[in-house]
Amino acid sequence: MAVKQDAVTITRWTGGQHPTTSAINRLMNKEGLTPYLWSPSPNARQAIKSHGYHKVLYVAEGSLEVILPDSNQRVTLKRGDRLDVPAGIRHGLNIGSGGAKCVEAALRPNR
Repeated sequence: MAVKQDAVTITRWTGGQHPTTSAINRLMNKEGLTPYLWSPSPNARQAIKSHGYHKVLYVAEGSLEVILPDSNQRVTLKRGDRLDVPAGIRHGLNIGSGGAKCVEAALRPNR
């Protein structure tokens, strides 16, 4: 199920078993993306910002809260969930108390 939040898209994991980091990497590679893994600390915060590229992020482990200040929304992502943030959309992240492992890639505008 995909939930549209203004221009941000959140796709909830619906499979039986949650995907592994390597499975997420394969999914992203099939889309022509070059993913990388990052593991923010528990309760870490990422300030509100925007990018000049389309950001694709999967939560491989743990959880995080996405903050969308322009639409006054907060959405929690859990293991297997995907976040797509188009270029120029302001967003921030609050990492869950158990930390998180995320697989992220940039979809550049000239693709």
